[in-house]
Amino acid sequence: MPDPTPAATPLRSFGRFELRALLSKSSRSLIWRVFDARHGQELLLCMPRDKPNSPAALEHWLRMAQAGARVQHPNLAAVFEVGQVEAWPYVAYDRALGETLDERLARQPAPLPIDAAGWVAQLLEGLAFAHEAGHAHRDIQTASVLIDAADKVRLIGLEVAQEVFPANVDYSTVTRRAVRESAEEDVLCVGLLLNRLLGGRPVLEENDLQLVVQQMQPVGREMVRLGWETPHPIPDPLRAISNRATDRQTRQRYHLARSFWRALDGWRQAASYDDGGPVVLLLDKLQRVGHLPTTTTGMHRFTGGSGLEAQHASALSELVLKDMALSLELVRRVNNALRQAGHQGGTILNMQRAVQMIGLEGLQQAANALKPWPGPLQPVAAEMLRQLMARVTQAARVAQALRPAGYDEEVVYLITIMQNLGRLLLQYHFPDDAQQIRQLMQPPEPTEEQPNPPSMSEQAAAYAVLGCDLDALGAAVARHWGLGDELLQMIRRQPLDAPVHTPRSDTDTLRLTCSLANELVDALGLPEHRRRAGVEAATRRYAKALGVGLREVMDAINPGAQRPAGGGAPAPQSEPASSSLRERLSGRGPSSS
Repeated sequence: MPDPTPAATPLRSFGRFELRALLSKSSRSLIWRVFDARHGQELLLCMPRDKPNSPAALEHWLRMAQAGARVQHPNLAAVFEVGQVEAWPYVAYDRALGETLDERLARQPAPLPIDAAGWVAQLLEGLAFAHEAGHAHRDIQTASVLIDAADKVRLIGLEVAQEVFPANVDYSTVTRRAVRESAEEDVLCVGLLLNRLLGGRPVLEENDLQLVVQQMQPVGREMVRLGWETPHPIPDPLRAISNRATDRQTRQRYHLARSFWRALDGWRQAASYDDGGPVVLLLDKLQRVGHLPTTTTGMHRFTGGSGLEAQHASALSELVLKDMALSLELVRRVNNALRQAGHQGGTILNMQRAVQMIGLEGLQQAANALKPWPGPLQPVAAEMLRQLMARVTQAARVAQALRPAGYDEEVVYLITIMQNLGRLLLQYHFPDDAQQIRQLMQPPEPTEEQPNPPSMSEQAAAYAVLGCDLDALGAAVARHWGLGDELLQMIRRQPLDAPVHTPRSDTDTLRLTCSLANELVDALGLPEHRRRAGVEAATRRYAKALGVGLREVMDAINPGAQRPAGGGAPAPQSEPASSSLRERLSGRGPSSS
């Protein structure tokens, strides 16, 4: 084995290689910069820290390394040679592929977060491909990552730090399990590497990431979270992704390199472009399978019947509103038609007006364009979507009951639904991601240090899974549908960590009323012992701004109770509400009757 300590003589050799510099020494592997006189070029030699303990182990090592060398991906460095010197095996790479990440950080110690995320995303792409091919790395370090002048990242050292088994072990029976477990450890080490890049210092002041893993919970006692004193401000979505990757609860972490990559790439796309990452995937799904499946049995038969012409617009709008997918489809079609006709007004949300504008034929076309329930969903995912739609419908009815006097009930109903558009579309098109978000929102198991551990918020969980929040998904689709800027403002819920101020316009009043309704229904979904407190907390947040009290809220939640005449809570008295927005949203402008 080549001695990693400095020798008395300036020239050291390992077989035919001249050893020039030790670039990395971890508990599992070594990386040397060497000169190959035979080929007249510099190479990087990766080798295990310990020599294989038997001829069978050496044979197994060489066989696995050669198989790993055959895995080709743009983010996996091409292997120059697999060989051995006196039973010490090695894998060689061309030095011209780039400098190690260690060397880059010595020159550029604090990369921008978007650059760091880009490097790690490339690393994860190559690692995911290797894992899916049945291989693991087992010793990812900053020196295991090569980066060239164009910021292209390649991983070196695949299958170098292999598992050490007893000399007489049957490798065919243990390799598969070992690879699966090692792959999860690889993903954790990439999370530590991201923490290192964003934090600007070694994690736990330790350069060897394998030693960091041994100190982390649940094996050790240390927690690894991204600190607040960082070289650059870290966006909340990226912070959530980084912290999930190193969470103290193993069940909360990324278990697959592909899942980690999707979250990180989603944030990168969203940070770099207006519509990217998960938004692009979602818009593609909308083109192929629509936004939501219809829930009305017999809708196609009804729209094909002769009785439709005789129905009054109010009766038709009531029928349409019972089907969430059809309601959204009419909003999309009517406002898209207005935009194509050069209409510069607001968004039409009154369903009676929409039915009048689109006509019998247009309503039939809209209904026929929808997928029947449950679309491509499997039964479990379909049930989750049904439950979500029921909660959204409940919130819409609560918002109608709380709306200030004079506001169109259909408009309030649809704005409340649109505030949940991202959640609905995620559950329909990406049910696995929706399930991941729900799991991350479950509180972790209590410990002695944290007997009542906080749960992850929906926003943080969405960041960790998708790289963007759910409101951003809904807003991107609404923008894609050509809905107006006023509606885009109203469909963003009031942030839970932001104070609620008195509304200054109809837009603010509608947004806050629907936000309150959504928060109330979220509170009703809490465990029973926390439900009342959740409702009261939401009421206190909005009481002054909207002029509502607990009595009005309880009446709205329990529609069977007696309500004051006039419907809804009184409008705030601080400013008179303008009628212009109400007219534009309902389609009843000054020239309409």
